[in-house]
Amino acid sequence: MKRVALLPEGTVSHEALDFLLAGEPYEGKHFKLISNVFRSTERGESDYSVIPVENTIDGSVSLHMDWLVHEVDIPMQCEWVYPSIQNLIGDRDEFLNTAGDLDFTKIRKIMSHPVAIPQCQQFIRTYAPQAELESVGSTAEAVEIVKKNPGQGWAAIATRLAAAKHGLDIMAERVTDHDNNYTRFVLIGPDAVNLRREADHQKTSILITPPEDFPGALHQVLSAFAWRRLNLSRIESRPTKKKLGNYYFYIDVMESMNSVLLPAAISEIEALGCQVRVLGSYPCYVYTGQ
Repeated sequence: MKRVALLPEGTVSHEALDFLLAGEPYEGKHFKLISNVFRSTERGESDYSVIPVENTIDGSVSLHMDWLVHEVDIPMQCEWVYPSIQNLIGDRDEFLNTAGDLDFTKIRKIMSHPVAIPQCQQFIRTYAPQAELESVGSTAEAVEIVKKNPGQGWAAIATRLAAAKHGLDIMAERVTDHDNNYTRFVLIGPDAVNLRREADHQKTSILITPPEDFPGALHQVLSAFAWRRLNLSRIESRPTKKKLGNYYFYIDVMESMNSVLLPAAISEIEALGCQVRVLGSYPCYVYTGQ
């Protein structure tokens, strides 16, 4: 049975892993901090870690990308996309008016993860502008706090899974500002993962660090992919953390390292004096609804 490290039970990471494994048994190891998720697999305490790396609304999760690059050397073994569906959760009976209808003006405080709260601003401004907003470690932690503090007028923005775990009510569904709020996850671990589901395509993630004072470096790097007609789905610059103004390029290539073209492109880039590190070459799974 796979041992998988991930963020707390009831988070989007938890829902996303259940979707990916599609009923396959696994032993989940839940951690409050993403650093502990990474370390668990690095130390061999788990076989894989679930890492959110990009969101439709907020873009790259820079902290997690920096961990993948600077803190650990664990290859990506697969990628999948899952919707970040957030709901307003609480004890419904606390927020009923005299007619027995929900009255969100009774909400004194709304808690959630600091990324989730800004993604729900339209709902909050419309239905509960009076509520104090408080950031906590995860959406699941927000639900747990609400559960442990009945009668306070507190609510949480979190997943359906978290509501079920703590026996609270979903008072409003899909409260995010955008319907296309998806998160890209990667599963990292020392060994390839075999899943029953069929992959949609293959991808390779690489880091390219040009030498210093290299005019036209990015243009020459991209040319190595362009003339081979290799499709790049993502390119992002990040600081090397060694010197101000020094950057590496994170690039996703829609090709496997088993092909002929991609290794040749990497060799050409290395011949330019660039350092190249392959973070993983892996299958990708697309969300098609449940």
